[in-house]
Amino acid sequence: MSDTAPPFGLLLDVDGPVASPVTRSISAPGLLESLLELLAAGVPVVFNTGRSDEFLREQVVGPLLAAGLPAAARLHAVCEKGAVTFSVSADGIGPVTVDEQLAVPAPAARALEALARESFADVLFVDEGKRAMVSLEQRLDVDSATYLARQGDYERAALAVFAGLDLGVTWRGEEHPDGRGRVDWRIDPTIISTDVESVLLGKDRGAEVALRLLAADGPLPRAWRTVGDSRTDYAMADWLHAHGHAVAHVDVRPADGVPVTPYPVLVPHHSVHDVAGAAWLARIAAVVRGEAADDDGFDAHLAGRHVG
Repeated sequence: MSDTAPPFGLLLDVDGPVASPVTRSISAPGLLESLLELLAAGVPVVFNTGRSDEFLREQVVGPLLAAGLPAAARLHAVCEKGAVTFSVSADGIGPVTVDEQLAVPAPAARALEALARESFADVLFVDEGKRAMVSLEQRLDVDSATYLARQGDYERAALAVFAGLDLGVTWRGEEHPDGRGRVDWRIDPTIISTDVESVLLGKDRGAEVALRLLAADGPLPRAWRTVGDSRTDYAMADWLHAHGHAVAHVDVRPADGVPVTPYPVLVPHHSVHDVAGAAWLARIAAVVRGEAADDDGFDAHLAGRHVG
């Protein structure tokens, strides 16, 4: 193990920057190869995602291992927004750790999943791999507009489940406290899913957990890049900046609006989602090789091409 601090550490959201939101898998040309090159160079990579460990194993880590994970790889997965973790080496996937205190109470989880199966199975399905969260995801055979038109109906029905169990919950800016005035749970929509989770979970908690994992296997990097496709992903960079780390955030879907931040934000101009993620990974690999000065303007080579 080298004692030299790596030039960068990468905190990567999965859906969008790495896995296509259409295929839900790694499909952008060159993305897998760039990840492997960076890992071979000793750049630490942590997937910081709301996805389950099962999804990561099948759709992201599995392809990396099949392609031949480098012996120098420092690779970890923080799943379910900080509640579930595992580490990966060239020998395979290590044990899965779950923070049970952050798990949705079993009666609520059963009721929420039953609601999904009995009343909304035409547009969504239950992610069976979740260990701490409850996640309902858009069916692959349903178009986005159809799914989004029904998403709010499910979430309003979920509010009734929480009220019936006297569990406090927040949803789209509304707070619905329990009988003690507490709000311990959150209904969190994305463009392809709804996550039901502890309010203590989030991409900031994922960043904190990621640093603990990396501190145990080598020196921390000199600078960070966080990559995501929604406003909630900025919490990774927020946490790192607040704790004194040099960081820039890469927003591969800036259509939500780029907030004012105390750290740099890099955005694509000719691509989105995993195509933008692949372009950025190729550019940061060139920076690590000494062939590019920085990773700004990372998808300029896609100008004039149809990429979406």
